[in-house]
Amino acid sequence: MAAGALGVSTSAVLIGVSGASPGTATFYRCALAAAMLLPLVIFEWRREGPPSNRQRLYALAAGTLFAGDALWWTQAIGEVGAGLSTVLVNAQVALVPLLALAVDREPVSRRFLLLLPVMLAGIVLTGGVLDQDVGGTDPLAGTIHALLAAACYSGFLFLLRRGGSAGRTVQTYQYVVVSAALVSLGAGFLWHGMTLAPGWAQFGWLVLVAFGGQVAGWLLVALATPRLPSEVGAALLMLTPIGALALGAIVLGERPTPLQLTGSALILAGAYFASRRAPRRSQELDTAR
Repeated sequence: MAAGALGVSTSAVLIGVSGASPGTATFYRCALAAAMLLPLVIFEWRREGPPSNRQRLYALAAGTLFAGDALWWTQAIGEVGAGLSTVLVNAQVALVPLLALAVDREPVSRRFLLLLPVMLAGIVLTGGVLDQDVGGTDPLAGTIHALLAAACYSGFLFLLRRGGSAGRTVQTYQYVVVSAALVSLGAGFLWHGMTLAPGWAQFGWLVLVAFGGQVAGWLLVALATPRLPSEVGAALLMLTPIGALALGAIVLGERPTPLQLTGSALILAGAYFASRRAPRRSQELDTAR
């Protein structure tokens, strides 16, 4: 799960370098990933058979939500700034466990509730919100778009976990990326335009996004998340902004501030302690409460 989160973290920097519009980036990252996944899909289909209709339904809905998340988040970066948009979209660390509690009656441990403020503080610091004034062209619209992205992101993660719990994870994930590609293709034409024939340089960056973020990243997350409690998966995905911060320093020459480094340390500590297996006696006490 941690490796998948770090793979996902490459997407933001690589999309930024590509200069692609939200619709173009989302369509190509998903369409290219669907092609890359085909050998794994065929292999799994021969071993396990096709996914159930319920799994397909979950996957199609998850893909639609992923497209909404990607489109709205990419738009929010310019409107409210990269830091605050990252903070807002990572509200999933609280929303996903609450969804699992409300829908699946999955209990939330006391330890996670105690660590949640630490991780949220880490997100705020890592996003660089306290280092500068809120930037962007339209902070109000950007905040709304980022919150819509956070809602879509949380729903996507919840459905990704639920759809993969019955196996055939690669095939269901293929439905996710195909659905996301089709939705972003239609939405891209209606919202900020689409580039169906990007230049070779831009296309090359989008290939890297598809492989690093969608295949190596989200596929690992899809494989791991059904095996973990929702609160642990949400906490480990907090490694994504840390990975993006590190990659931005390496690729773009960006230098994290002391507050951002402090925030990264808080996220790492929160994710580590949230994912540690509690002693059996403690688990029984938490469940009893």
